[in-house]
Amino acid sequence: MTKAAELAKMGEVLTNSQIGGRRNIVINGAMQVAQRSASVTGLGAATGYFTCDRWQMAENDASAGRFTMSQTADGPNGVSANCLKLDCTTADTSIAAGEVLQILQKFEGQDLQSIGKGTTGAKEITVSFYVKASAAFDFVCELYDLDNGRQISKLFSTTTGWVRHEFTFPADVDDGSSPFDDDNAASLQLSFWLHGGSTFTSGTLNTASWANATNANRAAGIDSFFSSTDNNFFITGVQLEVGSQATPFEHRSFGEELALCQRYYEVTGAGQPAKANSTTGIWCGFQFKTQKRAAPSISLTAANQRFFEFGVANRDTSSGSLVQTYLTTKSCLLRIEGYSGITAGNTYLSGGLVSDETADTFIAESEL
Repeated sequence: MTKAAELAKMGEVLTNSQIGGRRNIVINGAMQVAQRSASVTGLGAATGYFTCDRWQMAENDASAGRFTMSQTADGPNGVSANCLKLDCTTADTSIAAGEVLQILQKFEGQDLQSIGKGTTGAKEITVSFYVKASAAFDFVCELYDLDNGRQISKLFSTTTGWVRHEFTFPADVDDGSSPFDDDNAASLQLSFWLHGGSTFTSGTLNTASWANATNANRAAGIDSFFSSTDNNFFITGVQLEVGSQATPFEHRSFGEELALCQRYYEVTGAGQPAKANSTTGIWCGFQFKTQKRAAPSISLTAANQRFFEFGVANRDTSSGSLVQTYLTTKSCLLRIEGYSGITAGNTYLSGGLVSDETADTFIAESEL
């Protein structure tokens, strides 16, 4: 190998060195994990997490538009076998000023410190993603600083085939007063604007540099996903990384992606041990699979309202309700009351009958 060729090879290695290690700050960018549901209909009136983990839908009841959201087995070759799909089921062509429809993900401040935002030496941020739609639309990709109320947006277009968009957002050096907080709260929001009223679209899109947020400039120039019931929108392969280069999408195993998602939302299966402290109440405690972002809220599924009693074949208790919780980021202790026919001091398993042994029973949520 000649000296010139050797130097060229070294340059190639250095250029591609960003490919090593974990680069993608986005969790579940390939839309692999959907613990809540694979498909939910009738959305559009409320903000929430519905299908693919970590991806929140932000909307409000000012819009009459409705859609079905689903994890769909469709994706660009070599990137992902899945995508997040929105299917418009009710159109809304009379757009009120405050209407919003966004797909978004929020990030903890402690996971963003390598960006150095708001300080000397702040770095650029590159966002890349794959999209397609039922027709040509213009939508907006936005970064929003939740700690300091600063934002920047980029317009992107869709076609009927998969297209990868890559945007490098400039560093926000500011005056040194707007770094991300170093904690477990939400500091940065990555949003895809698909619909918005004049409150968010009547200004001039803020594309050149970070600025204190002006709502009118956040989504100026976008089309409306709710313009027709023929509309579909698909997205996958979402990546946010530090630096000016959009590197190839970072593939993570399903198991790793699931564990990252479980920091915020975890579904526990049947078979958790419990003990009756009276003829009407049961105590049940267990450790979470993954340490949570913060002490979570706990809810019960229908299956978990039943408990199977050891030594009594197919003994199914009546439904109970959660009345007391002791929660940490690592474990929980729960008191469930409202039963009849149980025996104080006896041991039980969550999930009811043996036939329910694969049922999901507890839900722990610690979303941003």
